[in-house]
Amino acid sequence: MKLLEYTPFDRVNVFLDQLNLGDCTIRGSLEAFSCKSKHAGNDRRLSISLEHEILDYLGKSSDSDPPSPVEHLSCRSSRKTLIYLVLTLGHMYPDYDFSAVRAHLFFKEEDMESFKQMLDNYLSEASRLWAARNEGSSLLDSMTKAIDEVCISKCLVQKSQQSYILCLHIIL
Repeated sequence: MKLLEYTPFDRVNVFLDQLNLGDCTIRGSLEAFSCKSKHAGNDRRLSISLEHEILDYLGKSSDSDPPSPVEHLSCRSSRKTLIYLVLTLGHMYPDYDFSAVRAHLFFKEEDMESFKQMLDNYLSEASRLWAARNEGSSLLDSMTKAIDEVCISKCLVQKSQQSYILCLHIIL
């Protein structure tokens, strides 16, 4: 994993870094990482551990079980995507240990429009402030435009929601 310097994200990142909205503060950013197929050291160990955890979880479920949020992980490419996501989180937040992450805590968003609607709802107050500072332009449109340069229509959105922290990850 390697953080990529991607200047189209800069304007949004400056705005989202420590955005005080009165009753809450947003600390957000858009970041781009390269995903290499070969992992080394801790990345490799975590990758193997996650792969085994996912396969064990899938192996324990039966046909009579209700649909699972990790059902899509029966496909190797989906498991690889989740592993890249967890490895990326480890590089984004090096002070945290992601070795105990469980696959069932992540959910695949079904379509991009639902994701955009949800994001717009979560950031509604920030969007109003963005519009006031940026001649009425939309925060969501600005974020989408910056991400779309990477080709958002081919992205997969993963969501993890634990307590009051919402993490959204857009993966190519």
